[in-house]
Amino acid sequence: MASDFKGITGGALALANMVLWWIILGMVLASLAGAYIPVHFFHRFMGPTLMGLFVTLGIATVIEICSEGSSPLAFEIYRQTHALGNSFTFLMAGVVTDYTEIGLLWTNVGRRTALWLPLVSVPQVIILGYIANMVFK
Repeated sequence: MASDFKGITGGALALANMVLWWIILGMVLASLAGAYIPVHFFHRFMGPTLMGLFVTLGIATVIEICSEGSSPLAFEIYRQTHALGNSFTFLMAGVVTDYTEIGLLWTNVGRRTALWLPLVSVPQVIILGYIANMVFK
């Protein structure tokens, strides 16, 4: 039993060391965004419109640090814009446009699958984000 507990504790600490730094980085970036990006930028360019969704998609494509680190940034987008669809788009588009995931698919599964991932997923993310913005006004 002691050996099992030691193994679980060691694994939990290793996981925390791996993930915690990304969460801290996301919190720092969200704090900087909240403090230094003017509120009117969020409302004008990242509001609950179709253009706002595409701007959010572009930012998510560039900023994707990891899913855990993106969560504080997604919350900051929601806090500034009150657009749940934009937060959803930020979280999901970061994953489906991540070049490391596309590269892994390209290498391990094939180039057709790697190309289909963003071609199929990005329109779905935009549509679901738009629906979320319409439903949760």
